Amino acid sequence: MTLLTSLRRLLALATLGLGFVHAAHAVDASAPDQLIRQLSLETIEAVKADKDIQAGNVSKIIALVDAKVMPHVNFQRMTASAVGRFWRQATPDQQGKLQAEFKTLLMRTYAGALTQVKDQQIGLKPLRAQPTDTEVVVRTEIRGKGDPIQLDYRLEKAGAEWKIYDVNVLGIWLADQYRNSFAQEIGANGIDGLIKSLADKNAKAGASAKG
Repeated sequence: MTLLTSLRRLLALATLGLGFVHAAHAVDASAPDQLIRQLSLETIEAVKADKDIQAGNVSKIIALVDAKVMPHVNFQRMTASAVGRFWRQATPDQQGKLQAEFKTLLMRTYAGALTQVKDQQIGLKPLRAQPTDTEVVVRTEIRGKGDPIQLDYRLEKAGAEWKIYDVNVLGIWLADQYRNSFAQEIGANGIDGLIKSLADKNAKAGASAKG
């Protein structure tokens, strides 16, 4: 299994929890486990109800993510974690470009993965956290055919709400999955080189989708 195939599979599973919330429902972000529970339960319903999403319509997926998911994700922290120690070396303009290209990369990977979302269900494990904690891990598992699959989320408290900043599928955190390859690209070609590499991949994927 190639790295790209593995990533698509991991993100397909992660989609079940980070997913696409039906517009009629308001998501309660005041408790981390409640946030994950609502996003998880409503994801399956939304994916099943939208044939364009099931077919991998990138524009529709990005629009839904922007409207329903991103308010509950600290994407700057997610990107910074994937870029690692080089994030602080990047200028504000470079950081903005990295976030934009990384987001497009993830969304296009989601688009190729969503067709794998079928009849799975989410099981939420007991939350091990203190009331004063400002960072927690919410542990879940995907139940379907075969053995349950581990799916965990790192969340931070931002004011009165909780936000997701990393996802763990089968013991692999999303940021860790990208950090080594990003570091290699920056080491060879600098931060602008990584931005160009991501932009080129996104442009190629976009051209392939149109073709």
